[in-house]
Amino acid sequence: MSKDFDAIVCGSCVVDVLVRPVDLERAIGGGKLIQAEPLELTTGGIVANSGITLTRLGMRAAAFSYVGNDAWAEVIRQRYAAEGLDDAGLLTHPTGATSTTAVLIDPSGERSFLHCVGAPKLLNRAAFMDHLDLFARSRSMLLGYYPLLPNLIDDLPEVLAAIRKTGCMTALDAAGDGGEMGPLAPVLPHLDLYVPSLAEAHHQTGEEDPQKIIAAYRSAGAAGMLGVKLGSRGAILSPKAGEFVDVAITKPPGDVVDTTGAGDCFLGGLLAGLLRGMSPADAGRLGSATGACCVTRLGATAGIRNFDETAKLAGL
Repeated sequence: MSKDFDAIVCGSCVVDVLVRPVDLERAIGGGKLIQAEPLELTTGGIVANSGITLTRLGMRAAAFSYVGNDAWAEVIRQRYAAEGLDDAGLLTHPTGATSTTAVLIDPSGERSFLHCVGAPKLLNRAAFMDHLDLFARSRSMLLGYYPLLPNLIDDLPEVLAAIRKTGCMTALDAAGDGGEMGPLAPVLPHLDLYVPSLAEAHHQTGEEDPQKIIAAYRSAGAAGMLGVKLGSRGAILSPKAGEFVDVAITKPPGDVVDTTGAGDCFLGGLLAGLLRGMSPADAGRLGSATGACCVTRLGATAGIRNFDETAKLAGL
């Protein structure tokens, strides 16, 4: 069966207001005027960060989430249209607000977030089950961030199982502290790809060693490709039980300006590589190079390059 999309990216769908430089080690306090560079309006969350990464790398991607009936929603739609990210699954919620974040960035690129989860938090079983025809049109789907979707967590195993039955590969991303292992464990058997950060994975499993983390996921029934993002140490992937692939970090093609969204961009690059039929090692290298491009510009996707340039940086 022919597929219209390579990936549908679901969940966190945000308007970001970027503010820099902000000294994150000092309290701002009340009544102060803090000088900043011109504020920048962009989009964030996994739908934008991974979705735009996928389109820049030549994939046919679509968005699936809730936005509000407000002015911020038009910012998202316009940005997605400009990037070729299809908004077929971008649904207007009658009461929820569009998700927004003020991103405070210090001179080193570290950041803190003032975040309104908004309408995406209201995604639930019905939202997905009523649109299974959309997932049937795609080779894969990526959902994030699962700890921020309280109305979906309990039904996520059923939802992912139904999506897989349409012939769509499933992938998941965490956020924040990663959430708890309890609700994640029933989800893992229904995933084809899961690569959290080390901090998220440690909070979920209590383990520090990446191979022990992956073993904990395998013990919960995860049969798909697993991994752990290790920040400045690269990443480790496990295509199947007992098999491990180390992914080295890629040197950024410029100064580090902003680390916002680097993990999402890595995941978008990894998924793009797998969808192109690359080996896990090469797909991991593409993901690493994509994350390296991300950190060289302000905002999550401004630094993302096309496939040929990114593959060259990855040494592919």
